[in-house]
Amino acid sequence: MMSETDILPEIRDVLELDKTIHEPARLAILALLLSVDSADFTWLMRQTGLTQGNLSAHLGKLDAAGLVAIEKGYQGKRPKTILRITPSGAERLNVQAKALIRFLGLIDIRPSRGRRS
Repeated sequence: MMSETDILPEIRDVLELDKTIHEPARLAILALLLSVDSADFTWLMRQTGLTQGNLSAHLGKLDAAGLVAIEKGYQGKRPKTILRITPSGAERLNVQAKALIRFLGLIDIRPSRGRRS
């Protein structure tokens, strides 16, 4: 019988990934926000290819988790939403990225071999 101590740390870490961050759209949003000081909603929507409603839903989850800051205002008479990754969001994203990098290091990528019949 295998004990918890027998599990490779890289496997354990990937199984314990933060699912709030690991969802592909939210991972992309956080990575983009980490690369800029701030971003407006429209720019982020174009960069991710998400619909307005889908992006809003993901941002709501990230905001509730304390990973992004959302600032709503106006530019002239038009509404404008500015988004930033929080320090906590940046730290949690970095922890997640390091765990993924360690996990991917376990994969031995080999050229595909033709199947023999």
